[in-house]
Amino acid sequence: MSTTWGVRMERRTRTHRSALVLLLVGGMLVTGCGAGGTSDESKADRSSSGGPRGGQPAPSGPPSAAPEQQEDGAQRKDNGDDREAAPPDYLSTFALDVDTASYGYARRLLGDGRLPAPETVRPEEFVNSFRQGYERPEGNGFSVTVDGTRAGAGDWSLVRVGLATGTADDTGERPPAALTFVVDISGSMGEPGRLDLAKKSLGILTDELRDDDSVSLVTFSGEAETRLRMTRLGGNRTEIRDAVDELEPADSTNVAAGVERGYDEAVEGHRKGANNRVVLLSDALANTGETDADAILERIGDAREEYGITLFGVGVGSDYGDALMERLTNKGDGNTTYIGDETQARKVFVDQLPAHVELRARDAKAQVAFDRETVKQFRLIGYENRKVADEDFRDDGVDGGEAGPGHTVTALYAVRLRDGASGRVATATVRWLDPKTRKAHEETGSVESGAVDGKLWGGKNSRLQVTAVAAYFADILRGGDLPGTPALGELSRHARKLAATTEDSSVEKLATAIEQADRIKGGDGDEPPGGGSEGEIG
Repeated sequence: MSTTWGVRMERRTRTHRSALVLLLVGGMLVTGCGAGGTSDESKADRSSSGGPRGGQPAPSGPPSAAPEQQEDGAQRKDNGDDREAAPPDYLSTFALDVDTASYGYARRLLGDGRLPAPETVRPEEFVNSFRQGYERPEGNGFSVTVDGTRAGAGDWSLVRVGLATGTADDTGERPPAALTFVVDISGSMGEPGRLDLAKKSLGILTDELRDDDSVSLVTFSGEAETRLRMTRLGGNRTEIRDAVDELEPADSTNVAAGVERGYDEAVEGHRKGANNRVVLLSDALANTGETDADAILERIGDAREEYGITLFGVGVGSDYGDALMERLTNKGDGNTTYIGDETQARKVFVDQLPAHVELRARDAKAQVAFDRETVKQFRLIGYENRKVADEDFRDDGVDGGEAGPGHTVTALYAVRLRDGASGRVATATVRWLDPKTRKAHEETGSVESGAVDGKLWGGKNSRLQVTAVAAYFADILRGGDLPGTPALGELSRHARKLAATTEDSSVEKLATAIEQADRIKGGDGDEPPGGGSEGEIG
């Protein structure tokens, strides 16, 4: 048994043991998982008992005054016989996520007159689909921006934590890319907007890559096949285009075979000093072979760990295996996006090309510490499947997220301040590893109560308003009840105004998507969604 596998099993055992003890304690607030939220079970228990639903309370007193906590999150009384709930955690820890597929797929479905399934709606991917205007750092690493506003619901505020990497070098001196394309040619890919769009995308990318970049091509249906070994672009573009043009749909979808063959080719054609990446283009509707993401990636674990090969998932199709693709890229040290038409393909493979072929940070995590004397309650909006245990923040063996040049990552919190409180609200720290040296770095930013006291709608910070619109829209689609959420009709009007003031076509498309959702849901006008009372968080 390898050391890596042994460590994984030990962590899984610890996790399962802790989960069992938490179930036995029952009725407690969930602590330590870092996002300031609660599990579905604890939400139901607390709601039925009349307690507040959702957001994580932050106890009074400075962090250093926190009582010692047991592994199960409970604190023993002096007599050691009974247990009581420990003061809830004031930390929120998560792996960075630059994915945008959830929002792109939702737009595609809404355009087809369908609502996305709630489980495919990830608010962080809605938010991260829009420009934020954060100050960029000089050189590698991250900048940290923390700001906020009143949420328009009682004493609730929104706190935005913004992380940004530097843009691509204007001189174009990025390292060369060695990209292995793994293209789904199964029968389902024969529908319009799937294989035809994947082929157009590859054609666009072939034109954009440099002569010193390399590509290889693997296809899969029932089985996987290598169509092109790793080939330099210089002087070989016609050969590459011909290989792409020959692709035709076949039969079943064996994603595991395609990914495994793709990584074999990526290892075979590995280039030292280059950005080595597998690019999976698929509708991810696996129906043959291994269909579990963890099992698929277990097969190619050595290639990921020894060679540092990352996975970029590009989803297509009106029926799309969102869960499988998202799981693959999360575990494959990469990210995922969704393309529904040629315009989106050009955005991904032209405008955002450097971010998708170059890495600026590996295993990046963020930790936000809320001040106990200022904050009464908080909740991270989204990132449910990217949570990291607070104690693992500085454990660089624990997987985080990857980011390229020009990426921004936004975490939005619903925060309830204490009555009359003033001073520090939150301190955000991002930790990441240099992709080449594996050296750890950190950067920190903070926000005071006075900076989260302005009006949301009609305020001067239009980008913060766009962030709020995207988050509220996602929460409505997945049936949440964030405090201050407007009805779809009102939300679309805010989006239309923002589209005009920002002159941003992506915000215009957001407004259109909200209007489409409103029509599909029956145009329930200005009735707030969720039906919960103001100030409650689900």
